[in-house]
Amino acid sequence: MNHPKRLLLSNLAWSQEVSMREPEFFTEMARGQQPRILWIGCSDSRVPAERITNAQPGELFVHRNIANLYTSDDGNASSVIEYAVHALNVEHIIICGHHHCGGARAALSPPSDALPVVNRRIAGLRELAERHREELHAIADFDERVDRFAELNVIEQVRLLRESPIVRRASRPPQVHGWIFGLREGLLMQLTDMEEAQQMADMRDAA
Repeated sequence: MNHPKRLLLSNLAWSQEVSMREPEFFTEMARGQQPRILWIGCSDSRVPAERITNAQPGELFVHRNIANLYTSDDGNASSVIEYAVHALNVEHIIICGHHHCGGARAALSPPSDALPVVNRRIAGLRELAERHREELHAIADFDERVDRFAELNVIEQVRLLRESPIVRRASRPPQVHGWIFGLREGLLMQLTDMEEAQQMADMRDAA
C-alpha cells in the first residue's frame, strides 16, 4: 500500500540495517559530501537515479525536473549546476532521460488547459520537436516517436549544458554525458560519447 507511513517504516528498517552492517556509515556521511557526478534526470517516479544505478548515498548529486531540461533562465536548475560545478567540483554531469517520458509525450500533443504551468515549462521542448518535425513524423507509431523524441531531447540538453557559461567558466569543466533509460529493459544507454557507448554495447553482448 502506497502511504507515507510505509515510507517512514521502511526508512526505520533501512537505518537500523545499515547501522548494524556499517556502524560508522552515518557518522561519515554527516561529515560532508564529495560526489563526483551530477545527475540531471526526469522527475518521473519510475526513474530514481540511485536505484537504477545502484549508487550509494553520497555518490550522486541529483537534480530532477519534468523532461530533464536545462535552460539558462531556470534558476533552480542553474543553481544546482553552479553549486555542483564550482563548489563540489564534480567531474561528470549526466543528463538522463527515459523512454515513455510524459514530458516528451506532452510536447508532441496539444497543450492541456489543465496544465498551464507545465505548458510554459515545456515550451522549449515543443520548439525542439518542431525542429525535428521531419524525423519524428516519419515514425508512424506514436509511442516510438515519443521515445525517439526523448532521446533527441537528451542530446539537445547535453549541447546546451556544454555551451553554458556555468560549465565553460569552470577551472576544470566537467564532462557532460547524455543517457537514456529504457523502461522495458531497465538498462541505461549512452546517446553521446559513442566510442564508450560501443564498448558498453560489446560488454552487454558478451554477457
